[in-house]
Parts: sequence; structure tokens; C-alpha cells
Amino acid sequence: MLLSTDLWAAALIRRAELAGAFATVARKGDARAGTVIVKAFDTSSRRARLYSEAFGPDGERLWMQPVESEFESELDDYLQRQIRYDPDLWIIEIEDREGRHFITEKVAGPRGEGRGARGEEDGGE
Repeated sequence: MLLSTDLWAAALIRRAELAGAFATVARKGDARAGTVIVKAFDTSSRRARLYSEAFGPDGERLWMQPVESEFESELDDYLQRQIRYDPDLWIIEIEDREGRHFITEKVAGPRGEGRGARGEEDGGE
């Protein structure tokens, strides 16, 4: 059973805050079924990454980086394009000195490999 988007977003923000990060809803979409993009900003390196919901071939929820860029402005441009495409989109922004995203579901890396909640390789499922 999937959680409603507002409940999932609140849990993500709470996980980040408990670990000492700052997290906020930058844009609120549909409370029950809005898609989420997480913007994780690493305050030590001043770099940001985006994570977008996707579904694997077996229907499991996973997260992927839809775009990679050295420039935060390019990531923000991507977000604006997505908002025009999907008005129910949620954007959660997290600022953390380690750049963690706090997503507990499987996260696909740049080449599709799985990564854990802190970005390290998963040891298997």
C-alpha cells in the first residue's frame, strides 16, 4: 500500500530533521497522489542533486536522478519545466552538510545501480 503524498513528504522531512538537516516543502501538489521531486543540497560542496519518483520493471517504487548538472540554475530550470507539465508536482528541498537525500526506497545511481538512503551502495535486498 502506498502512502499519500502529503504523509510521505512529512515523513521524509522528519527523517531529515532528526538527522540534523533542514528540509521543507518548496512546492505542494496534490495531497493524495502528487508526484515528488527531492532536491538535495550538499552545503559543504555547494552542489545540488534531484531525485524523481519512478517505477522499476517489476512495479516497485524507486528514485532516479532525472538530470545531472554542475549548476543549480539548470536544476531549477528542469523543475520549472516539470511544474508546467505536472501542476500536482511536489518539490521537497533538503539542505545537509553531507548531501544526504533521506529517501528510504531504492535509489538508482547515474548508471542505474542501487544506492541506499545515504547514497552508498546497497548490499543487496
